[in-house]
Amino acid sequence: MKIEAHHGSLEELTADLLVLVLDPYTSLFELGHEQLDEKVAGLKDQFGNALKREYCFDPAEPEGVGTVAVYSSALEKGFTLAENLKTFLSRALKMAAETGRKRVAVALNSEEGEKLVEHAVEGALVGTYTFEKYRSQPGNLFAEVELVLWTGQEQSQRLELGQAYGQAVNLARDLVCEPPNVMFPAALEARAKELADTHGFEFESWDEVALADGGYVGLSQVGAGSEHPPRMIRVSHCPEGAGEDVHLVLLGKGVTFDTGGISLKPGEKMDLMKGDMAGAAAVLGAMDAIGKLKPNLKVTALVVSAENSPDGKAYRPADILVFKNGKSVHIGNTDAEGRLCLADGLMKAGELGATHIVDVATLTGSCSRALGPSFTGVMGTARALVNALTRAGGNWGESYWKLPLPLEYREMLKTPHADMNNVGGEYAGAITAGLFLKEFVPARTAWAHLDIAGTFWKQKPWKYYSEGPSGTAVKTLVDLACNWAEHFS
Repeated sequence: MKIEAHHGSLEELTADLLVLVLDPYTSLFELGHEQLDEKVAGLKDQFGNALKREYCFDPAEPEGVGTVAVYSSALEKGFTLAENLKTFLSRALKMAAETGRKRVAVALNSEEGEKLVEHAVEGALVGTYTFEKYRSQPGNLFAEVELVLWTGQEQSQRLELGQAYGQAVNLARDLVCEPPNVMFPAALEARAKELADTHGFEFESWDEVALADGGYVGLSQVGAGSEHPPRMIRVSHCPEGAGEDVHLVLLGKGVTFDTGGISLKPGEKMDLMKGDMAGAAAVLGAMDAIGKLKPNLKVTALVVSAENSPDGKAYRPADILVFKNGKSVHIGNTDAEGRLCLADGLMKAGELGATHIVDVATLTGSCSRALGPSFTGVMGTARALVNALTRAGGNWGESYWKLPLPLEYREMLKTPHADMNNVGGEYAGAITAGLFLKEFVPARTAWAHLDIAGTFWKQKPWKYYSEGPSGTAVKTLVDLACNWAEHFS
């Protein structure tokens, strides 16, 4: 989608559709046109009385504006103004595409409106996302649509910020959308290498031989049943001016397809298990934006990738794995594979000198059932990091709910013949998974775990998201890295 800015008057604006968003507490635009001002004021009164939510009309003037679409945030309680703006703008862009209106302008030319430019751009990109790579006749509705940001002053920095965030989210969605016969561990490795080459990142990867030789038993065993061997992948942003006191590692679970292994999943909705690498997609998407925005902070994306398949070589229930830190794990269920991969990743992050680790994983159905499709579960050992993630997500419309890691629940992982089981029984599955991971967190390292099992995929259109992968956590991770000093001041 082409995005441009307009800094002139309404009379100088050319648009097939002009989008106006009304808010009861602030004004996002200043039309400076008597007839339109009067019309919009009347609509605002109707919206305030809960009579209308949106309204379209064709003004007699100015000549350059075809249709005006007015939306009200007054009835959309529970969402921030930025989230409402993104929702309404994506709705308007879809309407424009369906009705042949190619040039869409959104009015953000007041002082308050200009503060939302980056959110408008991000919402437009995320809200018009499609994945039609494999269709013989792609029907991209938005191929011809242009977005014009009507601002009072030049806002190129905010525009570029919004583009970086929106493109990063959509990159993560692209990775999740790829079918598992295309997106297997070596293919994910290749995509990460492309990303590193694009931004000048450091790149390193470990194949199945290096993983076995290095003692990364979790990743090796999870991937043992597949013809596509596992990979561990490192992509690092190491700016020259960054200090040595902080090294943020973003650890992503990259199970490119999860059958459950020997503990085979039910067939229903198993196709969604191509998205079991959404955590890896999130950290790679975040690195795309970090490469563009260039925060003065050492940031590494570490991906642990495998395909969990049943086979004569696959790991089994009742197997006992001894990890690099000496801890032994009894396999109670091969479908609890993600935590085994992440355990290796946590230890590798420690070897890389991580001071802070954020892991992102589609880890438990328990978290999905507890928090639903809008809240990601967050837990960890460092309150400041957990709080920073929650704030960072809130800045961009991503919601988190803190879950505890009570020591008494560690009892649920006990097993007679090993240090712990890889599953914790029927209760508190998200929490016991977090407690399992905690056993592998390097000493004196701040750690937080994001369980995105419920939020990585939208079962139906929601706000400005279409049905399908959401790219959740990308914006949170980018904000965390780019505003590190603010989050920890």
